[in-house]
Amino acid sequence: MKAIHRIIERARSSPRRIVLCEAEDPRVLQGARRATQEGVARIVLVGDAARIADAAQRHRVALDGMEVVDPASAAQRDRYAQQWLALRQSRGMTPEQAQRDVLAPLCFANLMVRAGDADGSVAGAVHTTADVVRHAIQIIGIAPSFRLVSSFFLMMFCEPFHSLKGGLIFSDCGLVIDPDAEALSEIAMAAADSAQSLLMETPRVAMLSFSTNGSAHHAAVDKVAAATQRVRALRPDLAIDGDVQLDAAIVAEIAERKLPASQVHGHANVLVFPSLEAGNIGYKLAERLGGAVAIGPMLQGLRRPANDLSRGCSADDIFHVIAVTVVQAQAADLEAGDASAQMALPGMAGGPATDTTSSGATQSR
Repeated sequence: MKAIHRIIERARSSPRRIVLCEAEDPRVLQGARRATQEGVARIVLVGDAARIADAAQRHRVALDGMEVVDPASAAQRDRYAQQWLALRQSRGMTPEQAQRDVLAPLCFANLMVRAGDADGSVAGAVHTTADVVRHAIQIIGIAPSFRLVSSFFLMMFCEPFHSLKGGLIFSDCGLVIDPDAEALSEIAMAAADSAQSLLMETPRVAMLSFSTNGSAHHAAVDKVAAATQRVRALRPDLAIDGDVQLDAAIVAEIAERKLPASQVHGHANVLVFPSLEAGNIGYKLAERLGGAVAIGPMLQGLRRPANDLSRGCSADDIFHVIAVTVVQAQAADLEAGDASAQMALPGMAGGPATDTTSSGATQSR
């Protein structure tokens, strides 16, 4: 079964409430319709109710089974404005500005996720990546276990001509331009978690470089090696190779020759690129020359899922990202349940752990 089919089946097994804030776009309406019909998600459309209804009628998309929330008349409007004010008051926000901001569907949608009124959000068919990421970070926030938000593509190699079959995680190909060793290690750990939840496989991480096991000497290689060591210290059970060239990461025979002590043994399902430049080139080569299907970029490292779309996306792309967002929300719920269970154990503190991490700088693509 293709990786995306497994994701759709997983989403259908326990749908989550996903909010879409660009519902006047026909592609969004069509993607939402399919998600509703196939039982993948419980869809909430945020925006001007009359204009959404008009767009749905013009494009012949039935809104049955979907909820439409108009920020201008929503019962949550004042509560969300107070939450937004509390988040941004130290940055100079006024009550009047907060009231205006929550009328914007993108802001309102992310506040729904923060408040627990939705499980995840999808945007970017109309909004820029910079807007989508900024709202997600400012409103939903970075997960306590991470220091920055990064992105990944789910790359599917499912055609008969593909020698490597299945799904792979490529990260970061859309957001963090030039991560230092610490940021690169954060990207690797987040990508491993993405592989666990979306590929439903044990993560096997390759920290890519033009060097394998120190075969070249350069500051760029040192960065990858240092990031690998940090991941090993923080996640000792995670299979990870680095620095490693692409061929040794995905071809077992080459890994055996170049890296006899490999933990991944040429079977990586997570490829971590040393920079956005390398990642962006890498995923587009795989897509355009290698015939892989690229789904994304998806965001990772947030408290709750919020995903970005390409403005050139299709209705099918939107449907797939909705399904991915549902599975991410399922994983977040599971992680939250595990954390609650840990806190309930005898001798454990009764309150939430103190977040001592700081936000890393992110870049829009």
